[in-house]
Amino acid sequence: MKELFRKIQPYSGKIFAVSVILFFSFLAYNLYMAPVEGFDEKFVYLLKKYGYIILFAWGMLEGEAGLVMAGLLSHTGDMNLYLAIFVAGLGGFAGDQVYFYIGRFNKASVHRKFKGQRRKFALAHLLLKKHGWPIIFVQRYMYGMRTIIPISIGLTRYDARMFAFINLISAWCWAAITIVPVWYFGNEILELLHWAKEHWYLAIPIAVIFGGSIIYYFNKATKKVEKRIKDEN
Repeated sequence: MKELFRKIQPYSGKIFAVSVILFFSFLAYNLYMAPVEGFDEKFVYLLKKYGYIILFAWGMLEGEAGLVMAGLLSHTGDMNLYLAIFVAGLGGFAGDQVYFYIGRFNKASVHRKFKGQRRKFALAHLLLKKHGWPIIFVQRYMYGMRTIIPISIGLTRYDARMFAFINLISAWCWAAITIVPVWYFGNEILELLHWAKEHWYLAIPIAVIFGGSIIYYFNKATKKVEKRIKDEN
């Protein structure tokens, strides 16, 4: 088993990409074949039938939208809260492990394909050098760095077992921090979603402005951190 694992590690990125394509193909087929009418009803049916599978895969892709979905389904009783946190955390853990091993066993390919991200890779190395293991714990909350950091750590000689341990604890915390508040405030969020559906012409501009503001803030904060670390070094 160890020998097989060692042989497939260099192809972890390609295996991950193929798995994502197959997963979305599976979802699209089942969405089309759902025995209900209307896209909304089909989507809800799909979530209720394959909720934990979707949640695990969504966790691998590090999407908070999947965690929000899990929180709402836990609130309505279609998911178990604790199992949702467990599955989402495992998905987040698996995704970052894939990124880590992409860096560890595909160094030449990473340097070639991520030429435009050199500044972010340099920042990731500086953050790891300055802060050590805590940067692994908080990287999930750093917009624009969530994929770069595990790959960049894989490029170094950082101990793989230590990375896996911290990554697992971090993933479960990440899942709980997002899912539990959504579960607790489920009624309010469902009412807001109903309002957004009825008043989409107002909801879309508000969502764009809100999302754009968050992206702008995190980009600005990342640049400040980068500048401060470079000045200190």
